[in-house]
Amino acid sequence: MTSLRSTPQQLVEHALASSTADDCITIVRDVTSANLRWANNTLTTNGVMTEVSVTVISFAAVQGGVATGSVSGSASTPVQVTALVQAADAAARAGSPAEDAAELVTDSTSPDWDTEPETTDIGVYDAFAPALGEAFAQATAEDRLLYGFVNHDVATTYLGSSRGLRLRHVQPTGHYACTGKDTSLTRSAWTGGATRDFRDVDAATMAATVAQRLAWAERRIDLPAGRYDTILPPSSVADLMIDAYWGAGARVAHEGESVYSRRGGGTRIGDKVAAPGVSLFSDPAHPGLECAPFAIAGASDNTDSVFDNGLALERTDWIRDGLLTGLLQTRHSAGMTGQPVTPMIDNLVLEVGDGAGTIEDMIADTQRGLLLTCLWYIREVDPQTMLLTGLTRDGVYVVEDGEIVGAANNFRWNESPIDLLNRFSAATATVPSFSREWGDDYFSRTATPALRIPDFNMSSVSQGV
Repeated sequence: MTSLRSTPQQLVEHALASSTADDCITIVRDVTSANLRWANNTLTTNGVMTEVSVTVISFAAVQGGVATGSVSGSASTPVQVTALVQAADAAARAGSPAEDAAELVTDSTSPDWDTEPETTDIGVYDAFAPALGEAFAQATAEDRLLYGFVNHDVATTYLGSSRGLRLRHVQPTGHYACTGKDTSLTRSAWTGGATRDFRDVDAATMAATVAQRLAWAERRIDLPAGRYDTILPPSSVADLMIDAYWGAGARVAHEGESVYSRRGGGTRIGDKVAAPGVSLFSDPAHPGLECAPFAIAGASDNTDSVFDNGLALERTDWIRDGLLTGLLQTRHSAGMTGQPVTPMIDNLVLEVGDGAGTIEDMIADTQRGLLLTCLWYIREVDPQTMLLTGLTRDGVYVVEDGEIVGAANNFRWNESPIDLLNRFSAATATVPSFSREWGDDYFSRTATPALRIPDFNMSSVSQGV
């Protein structure tokens, strides 16, 4: 029997041919994912999943401008795509003029447009899985319990338009996370990271990191709330920098509603926002963090515009040598601010000019302070200062005379990542990192240093483990 399943390219072409709107953009994402999960030193589940999703964006001329309608859903057949097209066309015709209207990007074709989607499978763990089994045996013998998961996605995106766009991008995304507990469940430790293909992930090293951190916590040291000399590892720095990045919408800044707003009006582009030597940038071609080199937007919002689909992306400096040099700009917001068009890019790198060494070197240079392993439940308190609040989790370690001597209780903290970029007293070299708060589902491609903050604000004691 002949399969009714169509190729992604056929779905794109069918949508474009079916639309009766003035213009149409169709985005098809073909995703396969492979995962393993474990608990109590035992593999619990594993599987491979496949999903095809389609977004249809219709554009209709209405009185006063151009209206848009965007509809998304799972679809793998022409009939399913037709339903999405009809809904998007109807929404566009019933809509109001879009304030971000602009000429659509035209006539650009990826050389691999006709290529089939790339996939992953459970074989991506051929080296990891046996080593994980050995880690389970060692943890059982040493009275530790391991919990965690690994996930690997390969997403192939096809973006086509009635104006001649035929763009394709393949994005591999992987991450691992492991939590360890003692058998009395009184101590907890975590480690995690990102990868493109799991060839650089060693289960034995992962388990050894958890074991070391659990050993650090054998001594409990209760501490009060207060300001502490604190080492933020690259993972925690990634947590905070992602918030700083997501909050960098140009329009919101231009309208006076963010930390990037200039008093009296406009944005702070050109102003000092961080210490000299600090650079924050995104680059689709950054080694190890490669991502889509063109804009992909299923809907318009503060930082994205459906009219910008297909715009070429290149390295963008957000902060250069301490100065704010760019914000997340659509063509619409760029017209408001008079700045270049700088769309969001799906990776982020923080570098400090004199940053050097490792987090182990930073610990050795600390007379008395705290080492965090991860931040959790991060929420924004005040957008105009970018004050964030959150909790510590799975390990706050006490450092004395260059050595870790025990684990403290958890805290609630209150800090602004922009303030921290001005107040840090030391930085390591930049390394690939992984945000525990945002990396699993939203933003996993980061590279950051560890930062030492001389007065990190632990605002209250938390009862969490």
